[in-house]
Amino acid sequence: MTERLYYTDSYLRRFTARIAGLADDGLGVRLDRTAFYPASGGQPFDTGTLADIPVVGVAEDESGILHRLASPLDPGRAASAVECAVDWERRFDHMQQHTGQHLLSAVFEARFGLRTASFHMGAESSTIDLDGPLDPHAAAEAETSANRIVCENRPVAILFEEAAQAQGLRKASGRQGELRIVCIQDLDRSACGGTHVRSTGEIGAVLLRKLEKVRQSVRVEFLCGGRATRRARADYEALSKAAQVFSAPLDEVPALAAAQMEAARAQEKACRKLELELAAFQGRDLYRATAPGAGGFRRVTRRAEGGSMEALRAIAQSFTAQPKAVFLAALADPPSVLLAVSADAALDAGKLLKAAVTEAGGRGGGAPGMAQGSVPGAAELDRVVASLTADSGGRGQ
Repeated sequence: MTERLYYTDSYLRRFTARIAGLADDGLGVRLDRTAFYPASGGQPFDTGTLADIPVVGVAEDESGILHRLASPLDPGRAASAVECAVDWERRFDHMQQHTGQHLLSAVFEARFGLRTASFHMGAESSTIDLDGPLDPHAAAEAETSANRIVCENRPVAILFEEAAQAQGLRKASGRQGELRIVCIQDLDRSACGGTHVRSTGEIGAVLLRKLEKVRQSVRVEFLCGGRATRRARADYEALSKAAQVFSAPLDEVPALAAAQMEAARAQEKACRKLELELAAFQGRDLYRATAPGAGGFRRVTRRAEGGSMEALRAIAQSFTAQPKAVFLAALADPPSVLLAVSADAALDAGKLLKAAVTEAGGRGGGAPGMAQGSVPGAAELDRVVASLTADSGGRGQ
């Protein structure tokens, strides 16, 4: 089995190891000892170099730890010693996030009785799933408490204890034998195989960003250390640009943005009302301009390349509000069709349209007075229009 150097020294950046196994393609390498952390427990794997070849993946299996390389290792190197280097920037970032998770999980449990169900470390942010509800006010309290403990710079120690004798663990471990326990002084004891900083001060700033309800739990997005400061900088720059747009101080941007959104919604509502009023006028005007055909019915077929079916529907409603009226509309993009008839037309628009679009491989339906549907393409749309024109007893204009 591979000796895990990161178990006792998360700060080890360079080490020498012997090759204990090599895949046939030369891309998979096993070492007798390694400081590379394999993906496990919500923490991603380390990267770096092995014999100057980039390490692109590290995984754990029943045989130990397998290192995946970007290019094959010379088979002649088998059983020889190789120089290895861990990508320190990535490693230390993971140490900050993982120790930050232990800190937050302990705070959530101590202050609010919320246990951590799972943890995931992403490339940009990390998440903790808690087993109960958490409101924004409580989240802010937890963030303040966590940052206070960061400032206290409490020691973070790695201990090894027999599972049967290990006491005071935040979460019981199902493992037997020797446990690796990460301890934050006077706060937390957790069985964990991940890499961690030496003291809470090295976690850096702790920033909670988003709460998301997931089934019966809540998912908390957080960032620590370098990630938190980079995100805070990006947030500040985005807010500064918004403040420049509004020509206002940063703190006034949310209220100004809300006021602008409300004004935009009111304007959109007014425009929609005017559009509907215009459509109603167009429908009545179209009815007056359409000569009666057989049986005194006024029939219109409208074709449009683009636009809104909603606008056509408003025109159709106005047109068929008059007696003896049939209105058929076809929209090319997306391929869709609408049929509306007046109350005295003795036609069921819903049944006629559903039958036509179903036969053409589309779907749709509606009420006796108005119905609409969609079809796969232009050819099917032409067939539906021809069918509905014939069924409604008219000829397109």
